[in-house]
Amino acid sequence: MEHKNTWTKYNTAQIAEVMDYNEGYKAYISKCKTERECVEAAILDAKAHGYVDLKTIIEEGGTVKAGDKVYFNNMGKALVLFHIGTEKLEKGMKILGAHIDSPRIDLKPNPFYEDTELALLDTHYYGGIKKYQWVTMPLALHGVVIKKDGTEVNIVIGEAEEDPVVGITDLLPHLAASQMEKKASKVIEGEDLNILIGSMPLEGEEKDAVKANILKWLKERYDLEEEDFISAEIEAVPAGKARDYGVDRSMIMGYGQDDRVCAYTSYTALFEVENSDRTNVCLLVDKEEVGSQGATGMGSLFFENVVAELMNCMGDYSELKVRRALQNSVMLSSDVSAAFDPNYPAVNEKKNAAYLNKGISFNKYVGSRGKAGSNDANPEFIAKIRAAFEKHQVSFQISELGKVDEGGGGTIAKYMAVYNMEVIDSGVPVLSMHSPWEVVSKADVYEAKQGYVAFLKEM
Repeated sequence: MEHKNTWTKYNTAQIAEVMDYNEGYKAYISKCKTERECVEAAILDAKAHGYVDLKTIIEEGGTVKAGDKVYFNNMGKALVLFHIGTEKLEKGMKILGAHIDSPRIDLKPNPFYEDTELALLDTHYYGGIKKYQWVTMPLALHGVVIKKDGTEVNIVIGEAEEDPVVGITDLLPHLAASQMEKKASKVIEGEDLNILIGSMPLEGEEKDAVKANILKWLKERYDLEEEDFISAEIEAVPAGKARDYGVDRSMIMGYGQDDRVCAYTSYTALFEVENSDRTNVCLLVDKEEVGSQGATGMGSLFFENVVAELMNCMGDYSELKVRRALQNSVMLSSDVSAAFDPNYPAVNEKKNAAYLNKGISFNKYVGSRGKAGSNDANPEFIAKIRAAFEKHQVSFQISELGKVDEGGGGTIAKYMAVYNMEVIDSGVPVLSMHSPWEVVSKADVYEAKQGYVAFLKEM
């Protein structure tokens, strides 16, 4: 089966619509480089579309009814949006679920140190990265520090035009003979991903004067002490905005497109669907890149708990009805797929690979080595989605994540399938996935949004 290049189906007006939609997406991933920033931006957009805080309704003993739009913010790092349908919640929901964490480099709890009169930050990388890709490039620091009195201090250094950037240095080729003989996984060791942040000593300071100068700067700018970083989440991410990629401007290069491209297309699709029989949901979660564990990951019970709270606000709660609501739901696990790269054809089996410009991609299963650790979607469910997408003229393809035994991966699908709901992975094909700068097609981004709209309208 051959899938046509999606650009060929658009007329001039449609191309303009695709480009316009992607301008909003570029702005989103340029600004939102942490889970907290993604949640904040989505809440602002949701409020503009009439969504209100479910926590406030719960605290005030309020009620929720058909047509209402509510959101639940889980610890600032996960978010659920509900557009209540006309049918009872126990009939199930239509869920778009994406993750908003991305591979990066985190600061350790005690990050500051000085070596040979240079100030550095000690780090621990997060998620699956090729460590050698993260050296000699401009990095920005994003995150939050919570002081002992509960004061929250937000930090963003390296994004404004006038800001300095930081980074990780590398060995010059002239002295790298031994380094160049190492395996790629060992060229840069995890403990060597140390961020250089300064070199000027503080006048009058004898010991660790450069580090002292950095701490003085943090005190003056943010009113922070070194010990405050014990209770902090600071992430080092690529500095700079997402950019049009290709001289024809058909693609986007940006950080964190796995999986924020699916997060953005999911929640903007939710906003486009005004009326529904079953409740429409957008679920944005944390921790997928490290196994979905933790209170804000899909492995926790927070979504189940929120559904129970929502049913209670609707005056229709029982434990059995919560179970039915989850079991009767359907879900697109909105996660990216690996796009076929002509520079590295050997890792793919061509007729089962995802391609740029061929539309949203479905993965019936992911996992690895005999589909281990995978949700494997049922053909009855896939057939219904095919019909919905074809009705709405959505360009789509189906793929695997590389050749059999070549590799594999995981998504949040299996954590929702545990409720006995129908789930399949679906998302945008990505080139250079998990690198600092990933690449997607604008046509695929637009088709993903259109596909999510079709799912919410028809399933």
